[in-house]
Amino acid sequence: MAKSAHKNQLAPGISRLSRSKVFSKRAAYKIVKDGKAKVAETEKPKKAEAPVSERSDLVKALTAESNSVYPVSTIPKSKAGRKAIRAPKLRQSITPGTVLILLAGRFRGKRVVFLKQLKSGLLLITGPFKINGVPLRRVNQAYVVATSTKVDISGVKLDAKVSDEYFKGEKEAKPKGDEEEFFGKDAKKKEHPAHKIADQKVVDKEIVAAVAKVPFLASYLASSFSLSKGQAPHTLKF
Repeated sequence: MAKSAHKNQLAPGISRLSRSKVFSKRAAYKIVKDGKAKVAETEKPKKAEAPVSERSDLVKALTAESNSVYPVSTIPKSKAGRKAIRAPKLRQSITPGTVLILLAGRFRGKRVVFLKQLKSGLLLITGPFKINGVPLRRVNQAYVVATSTKVDISGVKLDAKVSDEYFKGEKEAKPKGDEEEFFGKDAKKKEHPAHKIADQKVVDKEIVAAVAKVPFLASYLASSFSLSKGQAPHTLKF
């Protein structure tokens, strides 16, 4: 607090005048702190510029061709994974011949027969197609429920060609996109490959024969699984 005379105090220690008013009355702003004029700084000698021919960076910048394509943002590169990709372990409840219930996909609710696990970790299953219309397919074991029912597939011989490569789609000619292609006389229906139809018949022949030996097993595979009102799946025994 600025010092003030006794007469300018409202109470001991409380000034009647504000700090700016005291500063104005003292005229402290009129006092010149340093009478010496500031000496102008002497100009530093400028360095001699190198000739343009010697300034290679400048020459490159001026003569460079303009590029109209620039990256919008820098995309971070993912680090190479050190862990090798391995197929997941097969559940203990799933063995060759086990009847599975599909929980997702086009054939959800269908009962199918498990054949083997492929290198990718996916399960190779079949309906058989003659019984419930499910062809040879690959499914993830996370989307199946293993039941206690089993089919004897010891007599089924799977060809080595039935692998992950077997299910890759074949390249087709790009459609023209015109009306004649879809609705005209030349419109062709997409057909299933003949060699896959033959492979399906070979696999199903042995399985259907094994299913016929067990009473009511064919009708069990043909029926679809569903939950009725009030049924809790965790209390069911499959």
